[in-house]
Amino acid sequence: MFAEYARYDATGLAALIARGEVSTGEVLEAALARAAQVNPALAAICLPMEAIARERAAGPLAGPFAGVPFLLKDMGQDYAGVPSPSGSRALRDWVPDRHADIVQRFLDAGLVVFGKTASPEFALKAETSPQLWPQPTRNPWDLARTPGGSSGGAAAAVAAGIVPVAGASDGGGSIRIPAAYCGLFGLRPSRGRAPCGPADGEHWEGASSQHVISRSVRDSARLLDAIAGPGHGAPFVIAPPARAYADAIARPPRRLRIGFSTRSPLGTSVHPECVAAVQRAAAVLADLGHAVEPAEPAVDGRALARSFITMYFGQVAAGMARARALTGAGEDAFELETRVLGLLGRTISAGEYVVRHAHWNDYALALADFHRQYDLYLTPTTAQPPNRIGEIDTPPGQRALARAVLALGAGRLLLATGMVDELVETSLARVPFTQLSNLTGTPSMSVPLHWAAVEQGGPELPFGVQFVAPFGDEATLLQLAAELEQAAPWGERRP
Repeated sequence: MFAEYARYDATGLAALIARGEVSTGEVLEAALARAAQVNPALAAICLPMEAIARERAAGPLAGPFAGVPFLLKDMGQDYAGVPSPSGSRALRDWVPDRHADIVQRFLDAGLVVFGKTASPEFALKAETSPQLWPQPTRNPWDLARTPGGSSGGAAAAVAAGIVPVAGASDGGGSIRIPAAYCGLFGLRPSRGRAPCGPADGEHWEGASSQHVISRSVRDSARLLDAIAGPGHGAPFVIAPPARAYADAIARPPRRLRIGFSTRSPLGTSVHPECVAAVQRAAAVLADLGHAVEPAEPAVDGRALARSFITMYFGQVAAGMARARALTGAGEDAFELETRVLGLLGRTISAGEYVVRHAHWNDYALALADFHRQYDLYLTPTTAQPPNRIGEIDTPPGQRALARAVLALGAGRLLLATGMVDELVETSLARVPFTQLSNLTGTPSMSVPLHWAAVEQGGPELPFGVQFVAPFGDEATLLQLAAELEQAAPWGERRP
């Protein structure tokens, strides 16, 4: 057994394999052994693919990550011949007949896929506890808490040392939130940087991007090099970077001007340690020679949240319809909260949807105006530490009300009572910072720079900080992340 497996990032493992110091089979067995040791407590891996992985590891492999063990996300990362339930009982037995474009690029990079990681139903929550699986996914830093979502299984697996990097996606913060909760690095690429096909031209109207969650910046940079570029039939082609991202991080960024804010865009509370994380980041940035000052884009946070949640409702309704078409699933195959969200999605008019979507351009213009003066925008990644498992479950009284609303088909009543605005606040108050990047299509990242206990005698938890760059400028984010990784290393911090 390869005893030092967990010490290496993916780049390091690939180098060992390439030099013949360890075999692909030995590395895979080490990953499987680590998964067997910790996954029963974490529930990070929901669909094992050991036989497929062993067969692949036995053959010749090529690519920059040849032989490195890897996990896919159970959402938007279809592997031909393997169930792809997307966290839903409605799709439990649905099996795609072809790889997603992003999966093919992971395979072309030489990665050895040995499983899929848990996601909430249809990637709808910042917590990974779908009813499809027997237990919720847990955070390796504190098993009583969530690793976040929707890429919660991916983050838990990387933080626990099962893999050094894992497939993830981000439609409202789903790379950055779990990266922040689990002390990892998470980059959300620009709209169109990574492929979405063949099932979609764009995921979530272009709000969602595919990539990874990693322990090291160089892994994220080199994997972005491996997956970047339009898929077949992509709706538009983003300009390629001036140089490979792996080359870009070899040099420090120019002196940057960075505006920061710790104010929730919803006006809701922000935990003191989330504020402290930004303050620490600002101090480190200043020591590195960057100019840092309070500033924020002129965006109406509540309007943006309403635009996001309208798209979210519509996507739930569409996802349920797709599941029914694929499997014939009935209403009871979906979770109660999903059914309510789907009802709202079917109730909102096409006209209102278009109006809300048109506002995305307003937010993009405001952020572009901000970036005329500042290279990057710095905020907390989340407004609160990871919640305890069950803490944000729907109370019994609200569940009873939800069933009554569904029985009556009273979606219009919900819209008329203002409950949607309440839903916006309750669903996004813990994570109000991330959706700006999704709706504007801009790249952003979460960097783990701060750890602190949030209760007396409790374990230290990680707190991430978010940086948002102009459209297409992943290079500056990765250069800064590599600089921060050197100045305030996080790779050796383990749960």
